[in-house]
Amino acid sequence: MDLKLNLDKQIAIELYQKAAESENRLAQSNLANEYIYGKKNYNLAFKLSKKLAENYAYGMNNLGFCYEKGIGTNYDEEKAFELYQKAANLGNFDAINNLGWCYYEGIGTDINKEKTFELYQKAANLGNLNGTCNLGWCYCKGIGTEAILSHVNNQMITLQQIYIWLLNSQNHSNSICLLGYFNYHGIETELNEQKAIELYQNAAELENRLAQLNLVNEYLYGPCLNKNFNLAFELSKKLAEEEYASGMNNLGFCYDTGTGTNFNGEKAFEFYQKAAELGNFKGMNNLSWCYYEGIGTDINEEKAFELYQKAAGLGNINGIISLGWCYNKGIGTEVNKQKAFELYQKAANLGSDLAQCELATMYEIGEDIKKDIDQAIHWYKKSAAQGNQFSKNKLKKIESKLSNIVEIEDLNEFYNLV
Repeated sequence: MDLKLNLDKQIAIELYQKAAESENRLAQSNLANEYIYGKKNYNLAFKLSKKLAENYAYGMNNLGFCYEKGIGTNYDEEKAFELYQKAANLGNFDAINNLGWCYYEGIGTDINKEKTFELYQKAANLGNLNGTCNLGWCYCKGIGTEAILSHVNNQMITLQQIYIWLLNSQNHSNSICLLGYFNYHGIETELNEQKAIELYQNAAELENRLAQLNLVNEYLYGPCLNKNFNLAFELSKKLAEEEYASGMNNLGFCYDTGTGTNFNGEKAFEFYQKAAELGNFKGMNNLSWCYYEGIGTDINEEKAFELYQKAAGLGNINGIISLGWCYNKGIGTEVNKQKAFELYQKAANLGSDLAQCELATMYEIGEDIKKDIDQAIHWYKKSAAQGNQFSKNKLKKIESKLSNIVEIEDLNEFYNLV
């Protein structure tokens, strides 16, 4: 059976090639797709896409993809954005979705999540399956909040309607993956992680990258029953080969920790660096740690500080916390407790249990900031509520001290006494 399929595919490619030589645009487009996703030939894929892009929306989209991923040419995010925009203006569904992703990730343009939502909404309204799935993803993640509320008010679309639609549209990897997300988080159905993993696996077999990434995260960080380090490594390797930044970061993590493979500091550093260069926040933070610890490279605290600063500047919560840590400890910069405090406060307000714990500690100690035990307890409680063990232990110690005191109105007075 497999031999017959392979022969049929080869015959199809030969027929495409003959038709392409006769300037048949559909055949040229099919060949370009085959050279990108199937029997890989990136140089020919780029050449065909460039030719088609002269007057064919599908070719413009493919050429944009080549520039975005560096297929048969150098990376050029501005050109990718420009070509996606041209193809989208001509009504190409794939380009509309790709343009939405550019606005979400800031590829060749500024991040604009409202534009992301609007473009996915446009594709969905035109009946495009990917657009509908992407729109559902926006609802789940709250992407483009104002645009979402407007759309809900105008169209009266509910998550339940999206869920029902997904149940009836299980012939496409995006809808399978999104249904997995609904099951994993208990959206419009009972929370069922095992069912979610099965759906992710089905979508991953259809080469859905988001499903593959979700599986890697589950295999690496999920409950013990779901852990599978060998599969995590293999999937991360596959995603990294596809130039997927999160896959590169996860592959770096596998080499860094010896997960599913042997420890290799140099390879860990290499893949963290590649992920960071593509704008992956986790890659930036992990690369910083490599410079701090000397993993696969020489120790360089200044570089570690710079990378944390970059991640923090892009709004990444772990980057903000780590930058606060640098200022708190004088890593790659001078000690500045006030800046550390401000950064911890910012990350704490964003919900980080680690930042809440660090902020509470600064209030408790009162070094270079005003000591405030009420605030310390407040932030320890917030952190402990999220499961932070250090904060839980701190609260127990404070409660133990308080149990020996009958009446004290001001906790700061109590701490001054003891």
